[in-house]
Amino acid sequence: MFEHHPRPEWIAAEEFLSEVVVHPDPALQQAISSAAEAGMPAIEVAPNAGKLLKLLVQLSRARRVLEIGTLAGFSTIWMGRGLPSDGTLVTCEFLPKHAEVAWANIDAAGLGEKVEIRLGPALETLAALEEEGREPFDFIFIDADKENNSRYLDWAVRLGRPGATVVLDNAVWEGAILDPGMDPVNAPGIIEALRLLGGHPRLDATVIQTVGSKGWDGFALARIR
Repeated sequence: MFEHHPRPEWIAAEEFLSEVVVHPDPALQQAISSAAEAGMPAIEVAPNAGKLLKLLVQLSRARRVLEIGTLAGFSTIWMGRGLPSDGTLVTCEFLPKHAEVAWANIDAAGLGEKVEIRLGPALETLAALEEEGREPFDFIFIDADKENNSRYLDWAVRLGRPGATVVLDNAVWEGAILDPGMDPVNAPGIIEALRLLGGHPRLDATVIQTVGSKGWDGFALARIR
């Protein structure tokens, strides 16, 4: 797995902000600890990024959220808490073990009635959602295998309504977007997705660089035209 290199002061600042501003509660802390206990990689979003996702869901007045990449449900819980009482969230997870841990965390957080975990390859799940004729999604969060990022973006445009918000995580990847040789597995897919974000006729996007416990990274924020 590609290694990120957070600096101690980045981590300290993130912890300060989480404690003073973000206030992750026991259900969210349990999602992180359960992932570690299950041997999952510590690749969930940072707490301040999770809170941002919740606020973006609320600011966009989303009622239907699509997440690509569940892991232990940390980001799922954040976004689920941003939904109105009649809101729903569909999250795609490839590994049964991850889905099992995530469901326990999501249910314990009181979101079991709002969240549907779809197990299997995400590209197959996305095609199935289209075939089912689901209502268009208002908010799409992409945080899965980087090799398929551009395909996930294509599906986001197909499954999202005009005006929907799309967030793509891991858009800087320790600067590997400038030197793909740093990570020949993931960097090409990230770069391809960034080019798509900048050139797709139905996407208007930007990218924000970040530093913290996850190292030097960033996220793309887009609106579907």
